[in-house]
Amino acid sequence: MAQWTSAVGAAQLARQLQAQQQKPMGPGARRPPAYRALADGVRLLVLEGRVPVAARLPAERELALALSVSRTTVAAAYEALRAEGFLESRRGAGSWTAVPAGNPLPARGLEPLPPESLGSMIDLGCASLPAPEPWLTRAVQGALEELPPYAHTHGDYPAGLPALRQMIADRYTGRGIPTMPEQIMVTTGAMGAIDAICHLFAGRGERIAVESPSYANILQLMREAGARLVPVAMEEGIGGWDMNRWRQVLRDAAPRLAYVVADFHNPTGALADESQRRALVDAARSAGTVLVVDETMNELYLDADVEMPRRVCAFDPAGSTVLTVGSASKAFWAGMRIGWVRAAPDVIRSLVSARAYADMGTPVLEQLAINWLMRTGGWEEAVEFRRGQARENRDALVAAVRRELPEWEFQVPRGGLTLWVRTGGLSGSRLAVAGERVGVRVPSGPRFGVDGAFEGYVRLPFTVGGPVADEAAVRLAAAAELVGSGASAGAEAPRTFVA
Repeated sequence: MAQWTSAVGAAQLARQLQAQQQKPMGPGARRPPAYRALADGVRLLVLEGRVPVAARLPAERELALALSVSRTTVAAAYEALRAEGFLESRRGAGSWTAVPAGNPLPARGLEPLPPESLGSMIDLGCASLPAPEPWLTRAVQGALEELPPYAHTHGDYPAGLPALRQMIADRYTGRGIPTMPEQIMVTTGAMGAIDAICHLFAGRGERIAVESPSYANILQLMREAGARLVPVAMEEGIGGWDMNRWRQVLRDAAPRLAYVVADFHNPTGALADESQRRALVDAARSAGTVLVVDETMNELYLDADVEMPRRVCAFDPAGSTVLTVGSASKAFWAGMRIGWVRAAPDVIRSLVSARAYADMGTPVLEQLAINWLMRTGGWEEAVEFRRGQARENRDALVAAVRRELPEWEFQVPRGGLTLWVRTGGLSGSRLAVAGERVGVRVPSGPRFGVDGAFEGYVRLPFTVGGPVADEAAVRLAAAAELVGSGASAGAEAPRTFVA
């Protein structure tokens, strides 16, 4: 019986491997043998989670043709990987990826570090801040006071608590977007909202257009749902969407869904302007594409003079094109798993009906806590506090990276929680591996792309400040030195990898 659970095509693997070769060789550097470079490349893909464990690799002849190398080179690389524990084979079943005994499986998303690792590792993988106090405690206490009447019910509210649906609808109406509670479904975080939308609108094999780069965990969610992702390149820096490319993709690929982050995009920090928003809604409507707009960063503008454009759904008054996703996780706290969808009432009814076969509903106590915050003004106070935290962390991290790594390039976003950094020609995947060795966890650029794009980037979140930001930059510089010297690519490096 075969031991592999998925397969990687020769063309796909070749694209991912070739993207790693962008870094020029330094003066006097010795290029490793071709088989060794190939083995190192496959191993990095496995350690990064971009090629999953137990994935069947192409036959030697197929990969040799895709890479324009000899079959002997591929055979030698596979043999080296088998010797190191990163490949297993059996006659008649092929070869599939593995990890050596004692090595944890690589994280496929951007999971937070376990608490026991926080003392020795600076975590730049998760773009989330600690809970804002005293607002979290006050909200939970307020929710407990309001819980007794709900405790006498069955507790299942598939569309969400009526009071919270009304509160969220009123907040949209107050921003000039008339909304009824029947247009709101409360979900278990934004991920729960997007998962429900994908299952309703995009069956296996359906095309979904996504920004390139885009939020890594959403890309993985869509892949696992069986979607065919169609990347659309962003404008350079923080310029927002390239509308010529969007019009072409929507016209030619006719995707069922398109997923975008208009407000302080994750990971680039870009803020789409009103003309881009209007044009994208018009293009999606013309193509018959449903536009899923992630607004989780909407309230996290960090500079006082930022003028926020109208929300994307304001350009779709009939509600036939735009589905809006919001969340308390970024603006308030990731541990408060409350999200929501705003859509036309018939779409909400369909989402609620489908939910009966998923998670049934969102925890009542957490919904009461968010409703209490929004009703009492605590939400605005907590979000303002959160902006101050993120602003200070951003400024400290920017200064530290510019001081320790002056060759790294980035534009400073006016809001959000992330910095998208070009690493001066270094491999982001190798930086991620080297970072684990020196005590800093950083996600590489390819996590945010499709088929191995953005090898020359990393994402840095605004989650640390002050001396910790300084130390994080020092450790990133140490990782960059390891990569530049070639030390991160040695055969011993993966055995010190910590997921």
